[in-house]
Amino acid sequence: MNRLEKLRPASFGALDPLEPVSALKSRSPILLKATPAWGRTGAGRSWIRSLIASSPVILAPLASISTIITIATFGGSFSDFFSAVKDEGFWTILAKYGPQPTVQAGAAVVIWIGVQAILFRTLPGQTHSGQYTPAGHLLTYKINGLYAWILTHLGYGLLCWFGLLDPAFIALNWSQLIGAMNLAGLIASMFAFAKAHLFPSHPNDRKFSGSVIYDFYMGIELNPRLGANFDFKLFSNGRLGMMAWTLIDVSNLAYQYQTQGYTQLSLVLITFLQTLYVVDFFFNESWYLRTIDIAHDHYGFYLGWGCLCFLPAMYTIQAQYLGLYPTSMQKHHLLFIFSIGLVAYALFRSANHQKDKFRSSAGQCLIWGKPAEYIVAEYKTLDGKQYESLLLCSGWWGWSRHANYVGDLLFSYSTCALVGSTKVIVWTYSIWMTMLLVHRCIRDEKRLSAKYGPAWDEYCRRVPWRFIPGLW
Repeated sequence: MNRLEKLRPASFGALDPLEPVSALKSRSPILLKATPAWGRTGAGRSWIRSLIASSPVILAPLASISTIITIATFGGSFSDFFSAVKDEGFWTILAKYGPQPTVQAGAAVVIWIGVQAILFRTLPGQTHSGQYTPAGHLLTYKINGLYAWILTHLGYGLLCWFGLLDPAFIALNWSQLIGAMNLAGLIASMFAFAKAHLFPSHPNDRKFSGSVIYDFYMGIELNPRLGANFDFKLFSNGRLGMMAWTLIDVSNLAYQYQTQGYTQLSLVLITFLQTLYVVDFFFNESWYLRTIDIAHDHYGFYLGWGCLCFLPAMYTIQAQYLGLYPTSMQKHHLLFIFSIGLVAYALFRSANHQKDKFRSSAGQCLIWGKPAEYIVAEYKTLDGKQYESLLLCSGWWGWSRHANYVGDLLFSYSTCALVGSTKVIVWTYSIWMTMLLVHRCIRDEKRLSAKYGPAWDEYCRRVPWRFIPGLW
């Protein structure tokens, strides 16, 4: 196998090598063999565990709709919402204030998906490889998300400029759009489930748990595609979820201006920070190929509905709330919190940059002015082939096994704090990110332990802290 054939990108906290392990031995790394069993849990789950784990199939859509109702009807107060539910009943509240299907909203979501699919398929972009799947597949992806983001927002701006679209269209029709997005997410999940059984892209990378509902929720196919290159996971998260985030923020800015006669500094700062985060995502889209979403999560309701509905609905709550209820906070407080958000972003970007620099140089780089320290670990795919990975344990990655998560969490709390409210609903995004990243950390490390075995144990000994040293 030549050098180029050994190119393998990394997962969270674990970096794959760019050259054979024999070439690395001269630099005296720790070389340990790993166990071959890794990937999503397969058969053997009890029906109780499967039922509990799959409960978000019902609870998550109800939670997203309830949150929208709480913001729009009950001033963002969960206590008022639950009082109304207690007095009138949940389904009565849902029928009275929940999303009402409209042709306009349905058409808008269909057009949105169609336009993004065309951009995803036709825009030029560099080809990047993902990482080896458990069955040994190495898939390629065309990276053009930044071009798509620019054209999408430019097109939105031009439609508004020529009077063909109200810039506040999304905010004005939010409840109806949420209803249509829920339906679209459900359809996507059902299609993915049927496709996994009838015409899977890579049959040997499927996982069946023995529970139909759990397989529907977590997904069966690892990398479902239409044709050779239209990848469901990259399209759903990048083009339907992340792309919508900034448009929703901008629409709420426009709505606040239309209804209040001004745009509030807090909403401007939130929009700036979240735009920075989203543009960073697309600018470094090839990095996303090495995350747990693409490399390890299977495609089902969790990613399908989650990207189409949950991400746009729940990650934008700060903008939704301020669009309706402007709050007042002294400017120096806002700027202080904004500064924390910038520091958090810098930590997030710096940690990921160190990881990418280390990977692209095959470990031959300086981290914080010193030669990179790492462990070489071996692992096997299901086809019996053996590969090696580099586990970086210096710089941010010697400080914490998930340093990028620390920046991500601090960033989310900063954007929520900019709202200037103590209402729980305002903090929903940061609360969710805490639960998501802690759970992902535990789940990812369990998989890495199974994949790398003793090498992962050695890495944990060298880097004992998961998030913040001294805390966890």
